[in-house]
Amino acid sequence: MSKFPILSALLLSSSFALAQAASPSLEAPATLPVVFTKSISADHVRAGDPVVAKTTQAVRLTNGQILPSGSRVGGHVLEASGFSYDKTPYAKQKASVLSIQFDSVQAGAATIPLHVTVRAMADPITSWDAQRPKASDIDSLGTLTQIGGDQLVPSQSEVVDQSGDVVAYNRKGGVYAHLIAHNDCDGSEVEVSMGSYSASACGLYGFTGVTAMERGSSAEPSKLTLASTHDSPKVWKNTTALLEVVPTQQASR
Repeated sequence: MSKFPILSALLLSSSFALAQAASPSLEAPATLPVVFTKSISADHVRAGDPVVAKTTQAVRLTNGQILPSGSRVGGHVLEASGFSYDKTPYAKQKASVLSIQFDSVQAGAATIPLHVTVRAMADPITSWDAQRPKASDIDSLGTLTQIGGDQLVPSQSEVVDQSGDVVAYNRKGGVYAHLIAHNDCDGSEVEVSMGSYSASACGLYGFTGVTAMERGSSAEPSKLTLASTHDSPKVWKNTTALLEVVPTQQASR
């Protein structure tokens, strides 16, 4: 037994407090722009299969640490049912469903649980177009069109919407903006990481014939469910998404 029990207890308490203070956390308002690194198709996966993505832009954590671009985001398949055409009901086909869960993001040696909604998601072609200027002699500045319509000139700091209003800033490390409320997506008064997404981006982009039945909520965070009555829903490799963190008090209700 230590000769200085009180001192030992204080040192242990201080060490625990420092460990807690240094522990990375991810709290609202915050977003994670991510890209899927493997394809997921409702007709080829089953419940429990892994879902893998990575961040495409640095994200600031609540303790001041930075979650770097390229951080691994892990999840798993909740449900998958491939599409099968039924000749009997004609147009009233049974929906094919793909449901996935985002579990965590890796921050160095620490694993941070995710409580998020999928604010926006775009297929690989739409995502690719947002990172490449249109081939035109008229635009010598190489203007990029963010997913959702905002205009970004790589050599300039201001990002503008289609009305010419400044809605985001292109800084070292990526694009940052206050989220703008649109459709069922809320706004924010704190700058967050946007990746290739517009400040008002909300919903699915480029997913023809597919509906997002669930994109995560305070009641069921981190759950994405896609459905289609025409084909098996897929999240292709290089699909991008903007994950928005759900406030902790809401996620715990």
